[in-house]
Amino acid sequence: MPPPGERALAAIPLPSPLPARSGSWLRWLGRVLALVALPLVVLVLATLLAVLLVRVVGDLRLGIDPLTPTLLRPRLPLAELAARGVVTDAVRQGVMALSVVGLALWASRGLGRGAWRARLGLSRPAIPRAPMGRLWLLLPLWPVIHLLWVSATASALHVNFAQGVRISPFLSPAMVVLWFAFVVVLAPVAEELLLRGETFARASAFLGPAGTIAATALLFCLAHVGLEPGTKNAFARPLTLLPLALTLGWLRWRTGRLWPCMLLHGWSNLALVTYQLSPGLR
Repeated sequence: MPPPGERALAAIPLPSPLPARSGSWLRWLGRVLALVALPLVVLVLATLLAVLLVRVVGDLRLGIDPLTPTLLRPRLPLAELAARGVVTDAVRQGVMALSVVGLALWASRGLGRGAWRARLGLSRPAIPRAPMGRLWLLLPLWPVIHLLWVSATASALHVNFAQGVRISPFLSPAMVVLWFAFVVVLAPVAEELLLRGETFARASAFLGPAGTIAATALLFCLAHVGLEPGTKNAFARPLTLLPLALTLGWLRWRTGRLWPCMLLHGWSNLALVTYQLSPGLR
């Protein structure tokens, strides 16, 4: 028979580790869901706001009541429709960028004046990272690497990659310039702020470097799933972008800065568009 002291200790129920473990897993799952939701919510809200702004401003410019029912609205010229599409894309990127800066300011409140810049990788990291020399070696090689991967993937999936690609003839020269600015500057800046900026910072709080790079790459590809009517293979474009997405995450981790990601992203977009629009290169 155990001594009285041991009987007293035996009568005390020991805490079970299961609640702690389940609570930890639930918190981890919640952070993963929040990580997935963040870029999707920002993208959807920015798109809706851009569509609304462009429609209201465009209608007022043409003397149309923006609240006119769809069946009673006058038919817009094709040039107006094409221009609105380009402006909507550009405005969406601006709204996305401003939203990310606002999120970073909110998350960094009380941490100092420049904490939001450090969070987004817009300032020099406190701990020195890898030098930028490898980036300058990567830039001239990247168009070849990217175009070979995209062409091989499109061929394997039986998807037209460069055939029939052209700029709308209904776009004015100003709208063509805005479209190129959207492809080469606005989209890379806004998307990198969102994914390799705020989303990368949130993922780094509970994932290791490899997990953070993979998570932001998958979210980048998911944001480019083709949802347009008539799309034959909705996942063709995300698959073609996977090497770029992984490389951008690696650059963000190795350098601790965001501008190399923006630079490579814009350079990649320029190479791709140039290849698609130049028959002599194909």
